[in-house]
Amino acid sequence: MGKREEIIVGLDIGTSKVAAVVGEVTDEDGVDIIGIGSHPSRGLVKGVVVNIENTVASITAAIEQAEQIAGCEISTVYASISGGHVHGANSTGIVAVKPKGGEISRADVDRVLEAAKAIPIPQDRQILHTIPQEFVVDAQDGVRDPIGISGVRLEARVHIITGQVMSAQNIIKCTERCGLTVADIVLAPLASAAACVYDDERELGVALVDIGGGTCDIVIYVDGAVVHTSVLMLGGQLLTNDIAVGLRTPTAEAEAIKQRYGCALSTLVDAEESIEVPGVGGRPSRAVPRKDLCGIIEPRVEEIFALVQRKITETGYADLLGSGVVLTGGAAVLEGMDDLAQEVLGMPVRQGRPVGFGGLTDMVRNPVFSTGSGLVLWGAKHSAHETRRGMRGSSEKSDRTSVLGKAWEWIREVF
Repeated sequence: MGKREEIIVGLDIGTSKVAAVVGEVTDEDGVDIIGIGSHPSRGLVKGVVVNIENTVASITAAIEQAEQIAGCEISTVYASISGGHVHGANSTGIVAVKPKGGEISRADVDRVLEAAKAIPIPQDRQILHTIPQEFVVDAQDGVRDPIGISGVRLEARVHIITGQVMSAQNIIKCTERCGLTVADIVLAPLASAAACVYDDERELGVALVDIGGGTCDIVIYVDGAVVHTSVLMLGGQLLTNDIAVGLRTPTAEAEAIKQRYGCALSTLVDAEESIEVPGVGGRPSRAVPRKDLCGIIEPRVEEIFALVQRKITETGYADLLGSGVVLTGGAAVLEGMDDLAQEVLGMPVRQGRPVGFGGLTDMVRNPVFSTGSGLVLWGAKHSAHETRRGMRGSSEKSDRTSVLGKAWEWIREVF
């Protein structure tokens, strides 16, 4: 492992869990995972904070666990955001190159991106991300980096992601109450894609489907660029609720049964296998065929993937997904999920796990930690272009007055 240069922390604040992933940027420009913390999330519903105190308690528990494993004090994090309030749209901006016919500069690129962001947005919303897809210099399209190219007219095609100001503000508020500062807020599926989608898949066309506890997030890449983002308001908690009702067992026991015995494809289960199901209200446990459990899970998972298929078809990009689908998130670990997804979606499906890390790879190589790991990569990439934010372990603490990142900036613009 190379000399310690910087500690980056990803904080995945989800509906079912809060996960903190600590990464160390090495001399070789790689990232070693040195700590992981996870705790059940009690304060969010479908990706949105509904209880400040419970969310703060969950964040604190996850951070403390990550600090113990990593052996450092965490002071600044990159936090995730999701929920039905998030929307994505494509936009275009056009500017004249200055001077006319001269080389395109960074200032020209900044101006054309600002022009692309000039879209009508309600007062309670603001831009979370502006992601360039491609640039067009005069009549030449497909330009990835226009700086240094001579031209008269510069056009930028971008994907813009917006979200509710108050949702982001609540995430920052909860994080700050834990004694932390937020370097940036990142859309959860974008972070997941950074951790488990390969570059060649993005170039060929791929859809990332991140199924969490309360939401199902979709990101579509075509020709290496983000062309679509959306959030479906359903996730793994629906399966847990179905199991609790169908097997007449407490919700906590239903979650444990799902994780231990759950299978999305009944053909993979032995007809003779049975499981023990705890009763409710002090009633005794009873033996239930595992097939019955799969009979509850399979129809709901089929429904989820049918909605995903409809959404992908509506975008018009279904025929451009040469790499198929990458399935990740906590619900992706259920046995048979990728097989059933392939049947319903009619395209290749693989399970997405964080890749490209050193350090505690065995701990992090799980779809559950895709967003947290991706936030570390996001932070490592973007911090290379910004002022260091004081995340260097227990010997150095962050200057809390210096960093609220872009998130605070746009919150102040609206209020």
